[in-house]
Amino acid sequence: MKNVLIDMHRLKHNPYNGLYIFSKELGQCLADAQPEDMRLHFYVPEKDAGIFGPGVQYEKHRSVDKFFRFGTGKFDVWHVTTTLSWYKPFSKKVKVVYTIHDLNFLIEEKDNPRRNKRVLGEIRKRAHRADYIVGISQYALDVANEFLPIKDKPQRVIYNGASFLPEDQIQPPQNIPRHPFLFSIGQLYPRKNFHVLPPLLVNNDYELIIAGLHQTAYGEKILEAAKNFGVKDRVHLIGPVSEGEKHWYYKHCEAFLFPSFAEGFGLPVVEAMHYGKPVFLSTETCLPEIGGNAAYYFKNFNADIMREQFANGMRDYSETKKAEAVVQQSKKFSWHRAAEEYIEVYNTFA
Repeated sequence: MKNVLIDMHRLKHNPYNGLYIFSKELGQCLADAQPEDMRLHFYVPEKDAGIFGPGVQYEKHRSVDKFFRFGTGKFDVWHVTTTLSWYKPFSKKVKVVYTIHDLNFLIEEKDNPRRNKRVLGEIRKRAHRADYIVGISQYALDVANEFLPIKDKPQRVIYNGASFLPEDQIQPPQNIPRHPFLFSIGQLYPRKNFHVLPPLLVNNDYELIIAGLHQTAYGEKILEAAKNFGVKDRVHLIGPVSEGEKHWYYKHCEAFLFPSFAEGFGLPVVEAMHYGKPVFLSTETCLPEIGGNAAYYFKNFNADIMREQFANGMRDYSETKKAEAVVQQSKKFSWHRAAEEYIEVYNTFA
């Protein structure tokens, strides 16, 4: 019987965070796919013991485990599921699978080389200990090979999936937009690049809805851009939304916009494509890989050029009846498939 520990300690963080969603969705699908000859142990906060059902084992997460934890030698494989996890096996016989989500801090914090050097040094230590490397996109894996000592290690891409709600769980929000609207979602950090979107509201009556944690200074920059283009009354930073509300916005928006310049995967893109919506992305990092030929792309962020590209894309989407191609692109990404592929990786170790 092979014993595999899967680090899901990120469940202790807020449920709007991408790593929380990764942990919850992948964990459930791994539990569902557990082979008869494998015992999965989920390393979770105490409050989450039992979250993936009774058919798997649970190991209590403790912050002190980063310094030492007895008994790690009982595991055959230890899956480090986040790029900068502090938790590891202290027995050298345990094989380590290491999932790398991104090194986007090198983009976001390019003006802070001292911090970047320190963080990259910590990640290199984890990469050195790893026996198998997984990237959540080809982009993430390519960047990892550029900066980390992993070229001699077995590696593969395992794409994240996306989860969708039954129709009866999709909930209208309290404040339904009064006009046709464009939608985006994400924590309001500069890398999301949301401040380039308000110009798309010029000379039309669209509203722009941006969901996500918004108590940041960057939120003011978005509203300032909206004011400068005379559309502030139609730009709404609505804060976190429930899963049901989020999917209502996906289902009813005219288009989904995601101009981010630093992503490891881009989960909201897949979620929006599930509903056959036109999606408009930046050409940065992994987004062309996820959107494929089914998406439209902003080649740069000049306001006039963005408006032209948006208008051309909306026209093409309508004329070519592209909704079905968009839906088919979304089906390339599945948590169940991801779980099966991770189990394949665990089984590479005798």
